[in-house]
Amino acid sequence: MTPRLLILRPQPGAGATAARAAALGLDAIVAPLFAIEPVAWAPPGAGGYDAVMMTSANAARMGGEGLDAWRGHRLYVVGEATAAAARTAGFGDVVVGATDAAALIAQARADGVGRLLHFVGADHVAVDDADIDRVIVYTSVDRVPPELGDLADENLVALVHSARAARRFATLAPDRSRIAIAAISAASAAAASDGWRALDVADRPTDGALLAVAARLCDEWGQND
Repeated sequence: MTPRLLILRPQPGAGATAARAAALGLDAIVAPLFAIEPVAWAPPGAGGYDAVMMTSANAARMGGEGLDAWRGHRLYVVGEATAAAARTAGFGDVVVGATDAAALIAQARADGVGRLLHFVGADHVAVDDADIDRVIVYTSVDRVPPELGDLADENLVALVHSARAARRFATLAPDRSRIAIAAISAASAAAASDGWRALDVADRPTDGALLAVAARLCDEWGQND
C-alpha cells in the first residue's frame, strides 16, 4: 500500500506543505511537532546597520511592531516563502537567496553590506561572523500531536524540515520500520539517526524539493509492496 505523508512542521507552513502535497496527488496528515509563538524583544537602535536579514518566514510573521523601524532597510532572506512573508509584513527592498544563511551572508557581502542585523528564532544556527548581530523575535514550543496516536499501523513518509524536528520525531515515532524519512538537509537526515525503512535528502533546502523526495519514496514503496 502506498504510504501517506506525515507533515511535522509548524503552522502555517504545515498547511502550505499540505496544499502542495494535495496538488501532487499525495495523501498527507498534518501533525506539527511545534507551535510558533512571538517573544518580547527590544530592538537595537536602527542606526549602524547596513541591512537586515531573515532566514525564516516566522521572523516576519512574529516580529510584530518591533520591525517597524527596519522596514526601510534592505532585507536579505532565504527562500521565496520568507520573502513573501516579509513583503506582507511591509518590507519593500527584499533580496532573496536560495540556499542558507552562510550563502545569504556571502551574497550581502558581495553587495557591499557591512553590518547586518539578523532576526531569528530562539532555536537557530548562528553563523560565525563578527559583523552580524542577532535578535530573537520568536520561539517554537514543543507539542505532542494527538494525530500520532492513531498512526501505529500506518505506512508513512515523514517530512522533516529541520534537525530539531528530526531529533524530536525520532523520540515519538511509533514504528521506524513503517516510516521513511524525507529530510530537507543532510543535517536533518543525520539528526533523524537510523532504523527507518528508508531515508533520503532533498537536493535543495526547499519545500518543493522535499516534496519531490517524499513523492519518490512513496512511489518506490508502492512499487515494492
